[in-house]
Amino acid sequence: MQTTKTTVSLVNADGLILGRMASKVAKRLLNGEKVIIVNAEKAVLSGKKKSKVAEAKEFLEVGAPRKGPFHYRRPDRILRKTVRGMLPFKQPKGKIAYKKLKVFIGVPEDLKDQQMETLKEAQVSKLKGPYFTLAELAKEIGWNQGE
Repeated sequence: MQTTKTTVSLVNADGLILGRMASKVAKRLLNGEKVIIVNAEKAVLSGKKKSKVAEAKEFLEVGAPRKGPFHYRRPDRILRKTVRGMLPFKQPKGKIAYKKLKVFIGVPEDLKDQQMETLKEAQVSKLKGPYFTLAELAKEIGWNQGE
């Protein structure tokens, strides 16, 4: 049986590669940590923007509006769903881990003065090709910032 840790990690997603960050966060969640991710809109996707947007728009056509699968357009929701995909979500331990994740657009007032960490393994400096932010993708697929 796992030992339960009550540590809370505050991760700044600014300039971090989405997939690499999500895998590291998923591992921490499975180890019992609570993770709060801020600046979700500043996470980075690698690849050409045009092809990734076309891929996302094609994915939006799958499913039915009320029955699902549900396609999120907000950056914080997209990041949350990415982490969920890296958890064994259909098993109890995955559901418990997923409930310990919080994702925010920007930095909330109550977290501004706290120490934030960045994941060195997921920094954008490791990329050699083109990349763009999660906010740019979200705007292209229909995110209204007023929501």
